[in-house]
Amino acid sequence: MQLVGIRELKNRLTYFLSLISKGENVVVTDRGNPVAIFHSLDKTEISATPEEKLAVLAKQGKVKLPLKKRKIDMATRSIAARGKPLSKIVIEERR
Repeated sequence: MQLVGIRELKNRLTYFLSLISKGENVVVTDRGNPVAIFHSLDKTEISATPEEKLAVLAKQGKVKLPLKKRKIDMATRSIAARGKPLSKIVIEERR
């Protein structure tokens, strides 16, 4: 595991990405305080479908899956409005 400051990480990003891709963990520090850990991804993390990722998170107790699968109606419906169009009202107000 390597410790690296933000400035050094920025200046040598390619080097640290090569370390991470080889399996090394890199801890990023801000004024000596750890703020992030970079690690390489497993093949399963990359190729998993969103449903598989949600199932893993649910198993870990990080998310709660819905009990029923609901269909969301995304169709837009037009609303009949009386009076002048909003665009005309805005133009009149700007005068």
